Amino acid sequence: MTLILPHRRQNLLTGAWVLVSPHRMGRPWQGEASALVKADGLSHDPACYLCAGNTRVGGVKNPNYKGVWVFDNDFPALLSEQEAFAPSDDPLLVEAPETGLCRVICYTPDHAKTMASMSQDEIADVVQVWTQQWQDLSTRPDIGAVTIFENRGAIMGASNPHPHGQIWATSSVPHELATEVERQSAYFAAHGRALLTDYLERELEVGARIIYANEHFVALVPFWAAWPFETLVLPRRAVTGLDELTGREQQGLADVLHHLTATYDRVFDAPFPYTMGLHQRPTQSAAPGFVFHLHFYPPLLRSASVRKFMVGFEMLAMAQRDLTPEAAAQRLRAVLV
Repeated sequence: MTLILPHRRQNLLTGAWVLVSPHRMGRPWQGEASALVKADGLSHDPACYLCAGNTRVGGVKNPNYKGVWVFDNDFPALLSEQEAFAPSDDPLLVEAPETGLCRVICYTPDHAKTMASMSQDEIADVVQVWTQQWQDLSTRPDIGAVTIFENRGAIMGASNPHPHGQIWATSSVPHELATEVERQSAYFAAHGRALLTDYLERELEVGARIIYANEHFVALVPFWAAWPFETLVLPRRAVTGLDELTGREQQGLADVLHHLTATYDRVFDAPFPYTMGLHQRPTQSAAPGFVFHLHFYPPLLRSASVRKFMVGFEMLAMAQRDLTPEAAAQRLRAVLV
């Protein structure tokens, strides 16, 4: 497939369109260049609030944890309980109560590591804890959705460099997940098959956007990618959540995450920032045809210091990219770990 003219591609999961403009790849850049934040190399930082044995801002002392460790966020965006909320009935000022909880997942006590430098077995331990947390939270009647994610790097708003992710469990189903559920359910009703299962089959046939694959999972640049090096991780077997993965599939997911994150760091020979998140079925409502998957949204564009900005046309009209998804996949495959 060779397209060199501007064209649009539709995101099957959201319905949104992305403008692809490959002829702009040679345009000059005199805009912002972010300072590269280098790791300090400390396995234990006495000033880090997430390192084992250290005391956090609120005065709570961390245990001397040896593996993956989870705790309730000291500054949660959600509260499990709140006083009676009386929303306005004004149709132009719409509001609704929201409860839930927020947790932090420290991947390892080693402050100097990232998922990109962790072993497959260490990442598998993280996957197992993700699964345990999902199983715990998804059965609660007050939780409608569980969003597990990681912001890596200061450029993505990470407030602490220690390797960690977060869990936000909400009483409602957030917009992004709700949209994906609606789109996948509609496809299933029309075709009797899962959208992402059919999409993965097509991508495997084409091959141009595949980055890495094993027996259980595939990492690829989606046809509709908006971010320059955006990737999607899909299971070969249609499952709706972490709890449906077998032990071998958990290892398969860890293997893909190990290779993908390490490969990202080789693109510009620098720590590669990203937001990564898991999309699983809502906990209290049916989602026919829904398939569990992971999104990676990295902002870097030309170098370790030049990022893609979603501004102007992107904010007022639709997402736009210069580097094609096929070219991005080729660059990632070229440095595959």
